[in-house]
Amino acid sequence: LFLAVCAVGIGGTFQYGYNVSIINAPTQHIHKFLNETWSSRYQKELNPDLLTFLWSVIASIFSLGGLCGALIGGSMAIRLGRKGALLMNNVIAILASILMGISFPTGLFELLIAGRFLIGINSGVGLCVQPLYIGEFAPKRFRGGLAMGTSIFLTGGILTGQIIGLRELLGGEKQWPLLLSSSCIPALAQLLFLPWFPESPRYLLIDRGDELGCAKALKRFHGSSEYRREMEDIQRECFALDGEKPKKPWQLFNDPGVRWQLITVIVMTMGQQLSGINAIYFYATYVFEQAGISAEKIPYVTLGTGVCECLTALSCVRSNSVGRRCLIIGGYLLMTLWCTVLTFSLTYQLYSWVPYMSMTCVFAFILSFGLGPGGITNTMTAELFVQSSRPAAYMIAGTVSWISFFTVGMLFPFIVNGLKQYCFVVFLLECFFVAAFIFLIIPETKNKSFLEIKKEFHKLNFGRNA
Repeated sequence: LFLAVCAVGIGGTFQYGYNVSIINAPTQHIHKFLNETWSSRYQKELNPDLLTFLWSVIASIFSLGGLCGALIGGSMAIRLGRKGALLMNNVIAILASILMGISFPTGLFELLIAGRFLIGINSGVGLCVQPLYIGEFAPKRFRGGLAMGTSIFLTGGILTGQIIGLRELLGGEKQWPLLLSSSCIPALAQLLFLPWFPESPRYLLIDRGDELGCAKALKRFHGSSEYRREMEDIQRECFALDGEKPKKPWQLFNDPGVRWQLITVIVMTMGQQLSGINAIYFYATYVFEQAGISAEKIPYVTLGTGVCECLTALSCVRSNSVGRRCLIIGGYLLMTLWCTVLTFSLTYQLYSWVPYMSMTCVFAFILSFGLGPGGITNTMTAELFVQSSRPAAYMIAGTVSWISFFTVGMLFPFIVNGLKQYCFVVFLLECFFVAAFIFLIIPETKNKSFLEIKKEFHKLNFGRNA
């Protein structure tokens, strides 16, 4: 099980985290490349406004690719299988790496844009299919811990990108094309290791009707002495679905039996993206400067934020024993607290120790995010739906996540310019209301089968007397 999570994660959410973080290091070098390419092609200087536009396209086209990947990820998981979809997804990553790698020697910045779009598609598919696959092969008692692999590899990707992007490694002026094309390495690793593991047992039995293949897969994942209980659980779900085909996303919106599950997933996904985590990362440099850290050392101190998130994701595997509700509600409430303290510390910098309190708040906020919203959201998306609805639910969750990500990227600079340090008031309110929603609506899902969770929501969807 552990090796399977590693094989799935290295080419899944690791790619998303890695490609989000590596684009920051070569910003100035890419600006120079754009200027030089434009001058040699048109014999005139690149207009500063056009330079800003081209850089914005290179940075933000990743989000558009991610949205496209989320829209096709569910369909790929149904047609090719969970494992097959992940393997095919690596072909997209390798093609993207080649395009980004040859953009500099060929002098074609258009290839850089195309490569960023394709690696966005790869990340969108990975974010959709990886938690789906892990959630379906994990034993019920280990499902929360194993599903945290999604968060661990995502945060591990961010941290790895921050390290590899240092100017001493691949963040230098001559090495940046290698930095952007290095995303082919996780793709090749997954193509090497993932074929050794079976397809999702639930997919084999419920979607393909392959009972023998399901039993073999369960023996590999759960052991020959432990697989029977899980086999019976899958058979019960298969019987309850009675041959129901995988649903399309628009069919979920018309199905009253999943109304509150869908609302829950949308609220949690939007809450995760709009929680203020991006604001914290944006303000980290400012806070570190206020604390007296020199500009040259800030990139190394910023590595601490990546280490924080990674360590929290790892510790969450163990702390999953306290239950999903407790972790995610506690995470959001702690984020509300740190947003409040940070707002005060940035507003009233009257004493020499206040900037250090702001630094503490930055790290505490990131730890709180990793404790709950960062890791539990994807886990619960898998648990709230039965087999026929799960791929479509991940497509909807992925679409909401990428649209929210893009919206934050577009609006956040204006929010910061308008509200300055008071922008955290917006985020603390958002964190508090999401925590309240989860407390009032979502039941505990730990150690429950997918059918048992469906019954919990039946009362919400059809009334108390249903």
